[in-house]
Amino acid sequence: MKSADLPTVFIIDDDAGVRESIQDLLESVGLRARSFATTEEFLHSQRADGPSCLVLDVRLPGMSGLDFQLKLAETGIQIPIIFLTGHADIPMTVKAMKSGAVEFLTKPFREQELLDAIQQALARDRTIREQQGEMEGLRKRYETLTAREREVMGLVVTGMLNKQIASELGASETTVKIHRGHMMQKMQAGSVAELVRMADKVKLPNPK
Repeated sequence: MKSADLPTVFIIDDDAGVRESIQDLLESVGLRARSFATTEEFLHSQRADGPSCLVLDVRLPGMSGLDFQLKLAETGIQIPIIFLTGHADIPMTVKAMKSGAVEFLTKPFREQELLDAIQQALARDRTIREQQGEMEGLRKRYETLTAREREVMGLVVTGMLNKQIASELGASETTVKIHRGHMMQKMQAGSVAELVRMADKVKLPNPK
């Protein structure tokens, strides 16, 4: 596994003792960990582009953990978060979970509880990254289509036959078959059903 692909657990807690104990725990089970005293330190750090999650203290000096969760979402940083707190209350927990937190642990927590939450968060991040990679590949393939191939694709996914598409575009059926063949090959679609799923993901414009 490349270094960039190794999962990393980021820890943000203003308590040096907590940071150190969590980092020691994670490294003892073979996880790469990096710790920060403030959210600013985390934002200004260089982070490898691999699976990751964030262990975040709710009550930090300055910006709270919950506010930081919202800031990350607003800036487009998608990272699963596990919240830690010394004094949780139900409204706070609900707010964090509704905003996408993986877990909300009250100190002192059991080590296994934290490790389980981290594995769940890293699995979620891997899934998100796979989906993003799939979408990026799909968009790149769509961008290789000519304007006419895109038109053909838009009509194929509505269920039109080649003859109907030819009539719609004012082209011969043979020409449509050629464009359709090229389009299916470029999109790497094995069937019309698969093409329909792809079209839904790339959000094709409605054919005229």
